[in-house]
Amino acid sequence: APEIAVRMGDAGSAVGIGPMSAVAGTIAAIAVEAMVDAGATYAIVDNGGDIALVNDETVIVGIYSGRTDDVSIGLEIEPRESILGICTSSGRIGHSISFGNADAATILSGDVSLADAAATAVGNAAIDIASIKDAFSVLKGVKQITGGLILLDGHIGLYGSVPVVEAPQKVEYITGALG
Repeated sequence: APEIAVRMGDAGSAVGIGPMSAVAGTIAAIAVEAMVDAGATYAIVDNGGDIALVNDETVIVGIYSGRTDDVSIGLEIEPRESILGICTSSGRIGHSISFGNADAATILSGDVSLADAAATAVGNAAIDIASIKDAFSVLKGVKQITGGLILLDGHIGLYGSVPVVEAPQKVEYITGALG
């Protein structure tokens, strides 16, 4: 099978869902890998909220929840030589299907494909405020996950190591369709 299909399949299997959950993250990862192979030390690809990056200076990645009443949350990513995935799934924003209601379910991992699939799985499990903590149980035994967060109805849940900072929302910087 082609490498992209293998990566997607492995990522989905790790969190108990299908390979299509990892399409955007895998494509973002392959793009950044090509840039790094060409000598880049700073590269960011945002494929509809699924981000692959390598950075030689500190970067703040904003998490958009679609809610103007939420605190503006960002992730402060220190300089790194290896690629990091920061992937977000939402039950309320965007065109992708989610079985959950999270405003944002974001996962960090050095395996961008896995971050994408895991964000989908966690987002699917985040049905209501009471389910936030348990939604992370889909990550049990998945060692490559660095951290994650869920934003749902003004509440936040954190998992692992998440470099959360306040980041002003600048709607003009948000990629993708907002409607």
